[in-house]
Amino acid sequence: MTKILVTGASGQLGSELQKISGNYPSIKFFFTDVQTLDITDINKLELFFNENKPEYLINCAAYTAVDNAETDIETAEILNIDAVAFLAITAEKHDCKIIHFSTDYVYSGSKQDLPYTEEDVTNPQSEYGRTKLHGEQMLDGIYNSMIIRTSWLYSGFGNNFVKTMLRLGKEKTELKVVFDQVGTPTYAGDLAKATMQIIEKAEKTEFKPGIYNYSNEGVCSWYDFAHEIMEIAGLKCKIIPIESSEFPQKAKRPQYSILNKKKIKNTFNIEIPYWKDSLKICMEELKN
Repeated sequence: MTKILVTGASGQLGSELQKISGNYPSIKFFFTDVQTLDITDINKLELFFNENKPEYLINCAAYTAVDNAETDIETAEILNIDAVAFLAITAEKHDCKIIHFSTDYVYSGSKQDLPYTEEDVTNPQSEYGRTKLHGEQMLDGIYNSMIIRTSWLYSGFGNNFVKTMLRLGKEKTELKVVFDQVGTPTYAGDLAKATMQIIEKAEKTEFKPGIYNYSNEGVCSWYDFAHEIMEIAGLKCKIIPIESSEFPQKAKRPQYSILNKKKIKNTFNIEIPYWKDSLKICMEELKN
């Protein structure tokens, strides 16, 4: 029986992995969060690995409060850098393969022509992006590690843009949303399934380490995303497009974070759904 440790299991992606875990009867999952496994304590990690001997580590734990990271730098560094280093050291020692999640914020977001590939130069413009990139670097030289960069994550769990828009759409008659930041939403349910496909393929053939991009297919702005949410929900709230300069935030957001997914699709034979189709599925689940 394959053993998989999932850290940060109460977050969006971890919760989606828990939701589908019943589809994999030949896998023993260890779903942990800060209450059950402190990943900032290398001794506790060593104890856990000694006792449970996981063969895969799916690290969903991260500090993701983008604006707070600008001032709460120490906490962001502990979770996004130090904890990743401890996980990497422990996993390598126990010959455990790592799948770690990163973000479009590691790129500058200033590209205007082609989607970002894994080979593009990184240049984060925020503390969140910087700590996530530094966390990636903790896995440099770890032969059995995989990094998946994703963008605009949402799900039926936790706090996210979709749930915020639905709440505000019921409370307000109009909302201002930026139109000059473009990327692609990622349904955490799709990313969870893709992650399990990667592990299934690794079990049949071989684990293929490296950096991979993953988001849903298609392109939109935050304005388009909000507009589509209101359409699907049947809410009368009017979405008004504004420029980023009209909505100042502590952390600089990428203006352009479209990801090229060719590598992950070709390597693992993964089909990625279109963002509007996945949004409908998520919102149907939220309704029920």
